[in-house]
Amino acid sequence: MIDPTEAWNVLEGADLLHSEADIAQAVARVAGEIEARLAGSVPLVLAVMGGGVVFAGQLLPRLHFPLEFDFIHVTRYRGTTTGGSVGWPVAPHVPLEGRTVLVVDDILDEGHTLAAIRDRFLAEGVRAFHSAVLCEKILPRDKPARADFVGVTVPDRYVFGCGMDVNGAWRNLPGIHAVGLRK
Repeated sequence: MIDPTEAWNVLEGADLLHSEADIAQAVARVAGEIEARLAGSVPLVLAVMGGGVVFAGQLLPRLHFPLEFDFIHVTRYRGTTTGGSVGWPVAPHVPLEGRTVLVVDDILDEGHTLAAIRDRFLAEGVRAFHSAVLCEKILPRDKPARADFVGVTVPDRYVFGCGMDVNGAWRNLPGIHAVGLRK
């Protein structure tokens, strides 16, 4: 259960990295990039729950071509702030073989979750795999996967808002915040 006092304290001490207007502009740009590349393919768009739902909800109305939509639930965090092994609480509901797939997620952090999704889907025979993330964390090391479409970048800090949570709270914020640095 979320402690409301703790949640408010985290938000009050946080730094705003990208405003609601920044996010809207980034979503519009990413939608245009996706449309330019995938409009002729009728892709299967899969939102990664729970964080990817906010980005998917903003992105889908901007894609002006036929597509199929579903969701998956893949996680490394399971209620913590550090990643562990990749788990699949909900796998794809439809066959992937021969499909063009676009995976939509909130953040590309270290890249392990996206790499696991990509590898599994390629093993299941997708024709083409694409990924879109609302934000990518800039890290000083290589990642095992790269996103094809990126909305904004964020520094190597714990971020929340726009689908990303901090201790279960604040997925509903319209901007992206970083947990305040301890002094």
